Amino acid sequence: QVRLAESGGTLVQAGDSLRLSCEASGGTLSSYAVGWFRQVPGKSREYVALISGNGDTTYYSASVEGRFSVSRDGAKNAAYLQMNNLKPEDTATYYCAASWLWTVDANNYDHWGQGTQVTVSS
Repeated sequence: QVRLAESGGTLVQAGDSLRLSCEASGGTLSSYAVGWFRQVPGKSREYVALISGNGDTTYYSASVEGRFSVSRDGAKNAAYLQMNNLKPEDTATYYCAASWLWTVDANNYDHWGQGTQVTVSS
C-alpha cells in the first residue's frame, strides 16, 4: 500500500514560484500515474496536473498550463509540482494522488496524501 506525503506549501506573493513535493513510501510510485489536485473550502477537488508512471507524458488543466510543471524522480520515489507565476486564485490545499489509471477523475485515485496549503497573496 503506497503512502503519499506532500510538502512545500507556504504563503507566497503573487508572481512567486513554489515547488511542491510528493514523497511515496510503502510502494513504488513509478507503478502509478500521479495526479496533483487542489481544493478550496466549499468547492470540489480540482484536477491540476497529471504525469504518467514513466514520466514521459504529462497533462495540465487549462488554468495552470504554461505556469505549472509536473515531474517525477524514480530514484527518490517522488513527484513534484513546480508552480510559477502564482496567482491569488491558486490559493488552495494541494494534494498528490496515485492511480493505476491515466485519468483526471479524482474518484479513480486510490492513494492520497494529506495535502499541503498554498496561499498566494496579492
